[in-house]
Amino acid sequence: MEKPQFVYVVYIATTEEKLWNALIDPQMTSKYWQHENVSDWKPGSRWEHREANKERTLKLVGKVLESSPPRRLVWTWGNPADEGREEKQSRVTFDLEPVRGVVRLTVTHDLLEPGSAMLKGISEGWPKVLSSLKSLLESGQPLPKLW
Repeated sequence: MEKPQFVYVVYIATTEEKLWNALIDPQMTSKYWQHENVSDWKPGSRWEHREANKERTLKLVGKVLESSPPRRLVWTWGNPADEGREEKQSRVTFDLEPVRGVVRLTVTHDLLEPGSAMLKGISEGWPKVLSSLKSLLESGQPLPKLW
């Protein structure tokens, strides 16, 4: 059985470099995602998704698979309890492409378990996160917390 994927495309009035930085800088991700993405962003390195609060609770983990600034970033995605279990990991790909003075961001989240809570969660979550990212980069203000 083929595993489902979720694809979301958004056009953002910014540069590839600013968008790339917003994806990898923990201070930026804490503004539009309320979580910090923490890594050195080298292929093979660990990626952590931590709540942007005093406790900095670890919510997701993964491994950087590809990092080609400022065009493509790929990492695995899973619950901390499933770290090291490849069959339990999904994959997120960010493709950035300049188009007529803006940047087309395509997020593909694949290798998801059919009917899983993760599939349901990301299907609701990615549109909120990416809309907040767009608002932050275009207006300087993220959306109010939607989750």
